[in-house]
Amino acid sequence: MNLFDLSGKRALVTGARTGLGQGLALALARAGADIVALGSRPMPETQQKVEALGRRFEEVVHDLADPSGLDDVVTALTAQRNIDILVNNAGQIRRADFTAFSEQDWDDVMNINLKSTFLLSQAVVRHMLDKGIAGRIVNIASLLSFQGGIRVASYTSSKHAVAGLTKLMANELAAKGITVNAIAPGYMETDNTEALRNDPDRSRSILERIPVGRWGNPSDLDTAVLFLTSPASGYVTGQVLAVDGGWMAR
Repeated sequence: MNLFDLSGKRALVTGARTGLGQGLALALARAGADIVALGSRPMPETQQKVEALGRRFEEVVHDLADPSGLDDVVTALTAQRNIDILVNNAGQIRRADFTAFSEQDWDDVMNINLKSTFLLSQAVVRHMLDKGIAGRIVNIASLLSFQGGIRVASYTSSKHAVAGLTKLMANELAAKGITVNAIAPGYMETDNTEALRNDPDRSRSILERIPVGRWGNPSDLDTAVLFLTSPASGYVTGQVLAVDGGWMAR
């Protein structure tokens, strides 16, 4: 028996154009899932890579900076086929000193990282409950779901909230057969960390704390997302799994 077999499943992944989101979508596709990718811009590279694996690819261009209308998006997506897996990956970060942090930077990050996660999950869960689907939901949290960080007030607040929302959803949905977990990536080579990686002092201090001694890459999340979305993981819910090269242990 292949414990990670997702054949016949359909997974909705947000923010799948590049980076972690693309990597998560490809991991699910390799395990047999068809992919629905939701993002603010077209994702031709992700489409090509998913289809090269022999899986179906659907694209939804919807900017989660405006979280309205997600009920209609899910209604349209589920008119013919179910959604079995939801990965809430889309995220944004803004950096400024706390006293200079703008209301716009607060709202923009909270809308994408938290409000859209809540509203999209709500719409997908209603569908899962209506169809009796033993669904799997994975939210992408962060090391800043546990720590404070610096100069990222809205990001830290949103990622703490994502961890709390994950646990709330897990409590309410477990009896319905739907599991809800989160992955907290460590310091990964993505657009969100480019500023840190380009700062020699910050990059060196970060690497010195990571026991594995390197930045993570999207493929480091493959086994985590497959574990949390597999049919066999029905007794795992409400967890926030750090994939961080040992950062939290130090």
